[in-house]
Amino acid sequence: MDATKIVEALQAPFPPEDIEWRVGSTNKDKTKGLALAYITNRAIQNRLDEVFGPFGWQNQFKEWKQGSQLCGISVKFEDEWITKWDGADDSNQEATKGGLSDSMKRAAYQWGIGRYLYKLPRIWVEIEPIGRS
Repeated sequence: MDATKIVEALQAPFPPEDIEWRVGSTNKDKTKGLALAYITNRAIQNRLDEVFGPFGWQNQFKEWKQGSQLCGISVKFEDEWITKWDGADDSNQEATKGGLSDSMKRAAYQWGIGRYLYKLPRIWVEIEPIGRS
């Protein structure tokens, strides 16, 4: 596959069932929140498998500073491995796992995977507070 087709395949939109949502910013009384779309690491892995095959990509993790993780996603293009890195802080829940997951998502965005989700219109939705959040 040539470079243009690889870029198109990596950047292709995901089917709706692969997109998940979370609440971002909220209004003062916490009755409305900004709906933020994201893709899971499974969807990213599936996309990389589809484009490069299961043996044509790999990821690496490194601890970065204290409480942060770096992820590098490497792909095999022709006879060369090319890596793009990005990082994230550990999360509040399952700290290291969350940091690893978030850093992989960010590294995937470096390759264009799911980047279009940042361009979706901003939509505020009604929310119900549950517990402390």
